[in-house]
Amino acid sequence: WGQAMAALMVFHDQTTVITTERMRADFLANASHELKTPLSALSLLVETLTGPARGDIEAQDRFFDMMRVQAERMRRLIDDLLSLSRIELDARVPPTERADLCDIAREAADAALPLAGSRAISVRVDAADPACLVIGDRFQLAQIAQNLIDNAVKYTPDQGQVRVEVGWAEDRDAVIERASRRWPDAARMSLLTPPPARRRGYVYLRVEDSGPGIARRHLPRLGERFFRVERDEGAPKSGTGLGLAIVKHIANRHR
Repeated sequence: WGQAMAALMVFHDQTTVITTERMRADFLANASHELKTPLSALSLLVETLTGPARGDIEAQDRFFDMMRVQAERMRRLIDDLLSLSRIELDARVPPTERADLCDIAREAADAALPLAGSRAISVRVDAADPACLVIGDRFQLAQIAQNLIDNAVKYTPDQGQVRVEVGWAEDRDAVIERASRRWPDAARMSLLTPPPARRRGYVYLRVEDSGPGIARRHLPRLGERFFRVERDEGAPKSGTGLGLAIVKHIANRHR
């Protein structure tokens, strides 16, 4: 341009990159913290067993039981972390095989019976048809059913009831209506909203329990990794805080 000077400015939107990196850092920090807690407890118990409780048989039995609980907690956490990683690897690969959601719900309910029975909780499965075939990964759909039913049993008081319902409808709006809340004062929140598909039927899995429910203020955090309502309210911890995150990612993969 002769004597004139010009400048070219190029802008790159880094929001997605920075957000993803921040999420990854938060995830690693949370995972490290969650693993560190039972590890610290185990270390303390070992020190006690090799020190003050060395000759106390009754105390040793009690401490060994506590160690088993902490070891089981670590195992569940590692299993859930590995499961979440595998699910995320397949997130953009839609499933192609067929699975029977009615069968999956019945099997998950049967697996929960020992824990439910020990607290006199009844688990009932209502399936509209003998078979509810869907396009989906059977193992992952079983994880959804197991996590939801286990949560329902965990938060239902003794002698309560858990009801599992499987049904279908010819369009998405109808199936949302059937699977949705059934109390006038109940809050509702979607973990994800996939785009509707034309000329496609939908199957739903609905799990209802007789527990206290979840406070409205906690709903926006459902599906967030490591979030537990009990921790936020100062009550005793339970679970790994990854169950609903696993449910959310699997549902997302299945659209």
